[in-house]
Amino acid sequence: MSRPYFHHTPETASDFAQNLRENSVEYVRFELPDLAGLSRGKTVPMNHVESYTLNGLNLYGGAVTLDSASIPIQGTGYNEDINFADCLMIPDPDTVSNVPWLANTARVICDTKWYDGRPQPAAPRTVLKNILSLAAQMGYGVKMGHEYEFYVVDAATRKPLYTGQPIFVTSLLHQHPALDKLMRVLNLSGVDMITANGEYGPSQWELNFAAADGIAAADRAFVFKNTVKEFLHTEGLLATFMTKPYKGLAGSCSHFHISLYDLATGRNVFLDASDKDGMSPIMKQFTAGILEHAAAAQAIWNPTPNCYRRIRPHTFAPSNISWGVEDRSASVRIKASKDKRQHLEVRVPSALSNPYLTAAATIAAGLLGMQHESVLAPERSGLKEADDSFKKLPTEMHESLAALEADTDFIHMLGSEFVGVFQKVKAAEILRLREDIPAAETNEYFDLY
Repeated sequence: MSRPYFHHTPETASDFAQNLRENSVEYVRFELPDLAGLSRGKTVPMNHVESYTLNGLNLYGGAVTLDSASIPIQGTGYNEDINFADCLMIPDPDTVSNVPWLANTARVICDTKWYDGRPQPAAPRTVLKNILSLAAQMGYGVKMGHEYEFYVVDAATRKPLYTGQPIFVTSLLHQHPALDKLMRVLNLSGVDMITANGEYGPSQWELNFAAADGIAAADRAFVFKNTVKEFLHTEGLLATFMTKPYKGLAGSCSHFHISLYDLATGRNVFLDASDKDGMSPIMKQFTAGILEHAAAAQAIWNPTPNCYRRIRPHTFAPSNISWGVEDRSASVRIKASKDKRQHLEVRVPSALSNPYLTAAATIAAGLLGMQHESVLAPERSGLKEADDSFKKLPTEMHESLAALEADTDFIHMLGSEFVGVFQKVKAAEILRLREDIPAAETNEYFDLY
């Protein structure tokens, strides 16, 4: 496998800092994606960037494994077990982008290693790099893209900006100048925007960006999500990727698009022009692998209890393990263009999911299907969500974590250290949230009984 972090020399560190100075950068945000996909890190004045690039920037070593409330979870091997030791952030020069709403400020995405040089196997970016390296060893590159839905609401009231279900209604979308500003900010941040539209929920938006190769695709998604939240806050708005923020309204998803290509020729290996749906044997095996490991991947695709409020039949949020050609109700939708664009779309992941881990879980499952030469069952006719004979996806977080724990091949692909950390953090989150008393229970029982 390739090195999980960029190795800097005095020359590369100097060149990195000089390029930033030439672009009038005064501050650099060293950022890393944590377990939830949030950006954590430190901001560095320009005169210290070269030194930190060469030697690494110290950061609390358990930062990548904090839970959603920033609580260090015991037993992960990243916290009290090692006396809360620091790690080092190593910037990847290929990931530099502007932070347009802050003067003369740039960001760079970092990998992390311990002081003795060992990478952190639980770091999401490292998990994905390792899976991509395995694909490369098999002779394949990965082209992929994430689609995110999210709600934009008034920051003070948390109420949507408009009502109804005006999906694709252009006039409503452009009544809010913040969206136009956001699209420009995203482009200036290095995110190649391609479309924007209103979604099914009131004040629910979908902004799509171009697919990319390998780690760059997940890096782009990481920048996208954090930019959307941070910039709209400066406009007095709150963007939420929470999966199901409102009862009775549409949930927010992250549809994940993927294809493999031959590293030697660049050919899309998912395409077979002689097949009626354009599906090559590799594409069929990859799809079968996703379905075989979908129950385990569910824990990563939908990583919080709230995510499971979205997994309901007849909501365009797949609730069973199925595939179909151009079927929006299936877990895996085959985009049968029958040309170089041939790819598949996994429709299960939540908008709240971590883009690095969504990609890693999907690729790991697909590669297992290829390694085992898994056989894809014939497509069934009709809407897949209407077919009760399909096996159901887990509908509770503890069920998906149990499926993950039982899938030893999948664990081996993702790395046992990462999976162990993920399971401990998520189990602790579940227990902590169970201690809270939901408002619905108080409203239901307090006065009546």
